[in-house]
Amino acid sequence: MTDFEPGESASIVSVTDKVRALAIGASVSAVHFLGDQAAFVGSEENIFVVAGEAEPAAVAVHGGGILCATSDGKRIVTGGDDGKVAALDGKGEVTVLATDAKRRWIDNVALHPDGAVAWSASKTAFIRSGKDQEKSLDVPSTVGGLAFAPKGLRLAVAHYNGVTLWFPNMTATPEFLPWAGSHLAVTFSPDNKFLVTAMHEAALHGWRLADNRHMRMTGYPGRVRSFAWSAGGKALATSGADMVILWPFASKDGPMGKEPAMLAPLKARVSAVACHPDQAILVAGYSDGTVLMVRMADGAEILVHRNGGAAIAALAWNAKGTLLAFAAEDGEAGILEL
Repeated sequence: MTDFEPGESASIVSVTDKVRALAIGASVSAVHFLGDQAAFVGSEENIFVVAGEAEPAAVAVHGGGILCATSDGKRIVTGGDDGKVAALDGKGEVTVLATDAKRRWIDNVALHPDGAVAWSASKTAFIRSGKDQEKSLDVPSTVGGLAFAPKGLRLAVAHYNGVTLWFPNMTATPEFLPWAGSHLAVTFSPDNKFLVTAMHEAALHGWRLADNRHMRMTGYPGRVRSFAWSAGGKALATSGADMVILWPFASKDGPMGKEPAMLAPLKARVSAVACHPDQAILVAGYSDGTVLMVRMADGAEILVHRNGGAAIAALAWNAKGTLLAFAAEDGEAGILEL
C-alpha cells in the first residue's frame, strides 16, 4: 500500500513541502482566521493564535471546556462549560459577552453579519443585537444548532423533531418546520432560499423556504459532522462518507430529484470540509489525517497533508482565500500560503 491513494489517480500534485507545520500541543476542535492570523480553538480553555511566523500563542478564553465556536473574520465567539459566551478579537483581547444565569453549558453559538450574536443553553436560545437587551426563546428540546439567515434578523434553532424560525424583533409566533428526528446542526443557503440540517442519523434534511417543501438527502454511511457552502452558494459540500458529497443548489428546486456529485474518494472517511471563499475549490480532511484540495468542476486533487495521523478536525480559509489552515484532533496542524 502506498503512502497515499488518491482514488484511481496514478499521480497527484503535492504541495506538502509548502505547508508550515505547527504543533499546537493540545486537542483542537475548530480553526478560524482573524484577518490573516490563524486561530486554533482548543478543546479546553485556550485558543492558539498564530501571527505571521510566530509560534502558536495560547490565549485563555474559558475556565474549562470549549464546546462551540464561530467567527466572522473579526472575532471568534465561543461557548464553554463554564456557562460563558466569550469573544476573541484580532488584537488578542477577550471579552465575556454573556454568562448564563444558571451556569449551564453553552452548547451553540452563531454570529450575524451585523454583529448580533446568538447562543444556546439547554432548551433556550438567546440573542443580543447591537445595544438591544438580551432576548430568549424556549424550544421543545435541547438546542442542536443555531444559524442566522443571511438577510434580516432571523434565527434558525434546530432541535428534536424540527427547526424553529425566530424573528426576535417581531411579536409573531415563531415558525416551526417539522421533521421527525434529532437535528444537530443547521445552515441557511447564502441566497436565503433553503434551510438544511444535519441529523443524528446519517442524513441531511432540508426545506425550501418559499413553500417549506421537504428535501431528503440520504445515503450516507456515517453522520454528517461538517458542511460548507461553495462560493456563490450553488453547492453544499459535506462530510459523512469516504468521499466529499456535493449537493446541487443552483436551481429553484435545490437537490430535489438530483444526484449529488462525489469527489475525492479515499479509503478513509471525510471528517471536515471547507470551501474557498471565491473559487470553485474545496478542501477536505479525512479520518486518516489526509488533507486534499479539490477542484469542483472536474475533481482534480492536490495533496496538502499526507495520511498517517489523527483525524482532521478543522479546516479554514482566510477571507481572501490566500491562506489555508488545518488541524488534526491531536493538535498536529499546518498553514498553507497559496
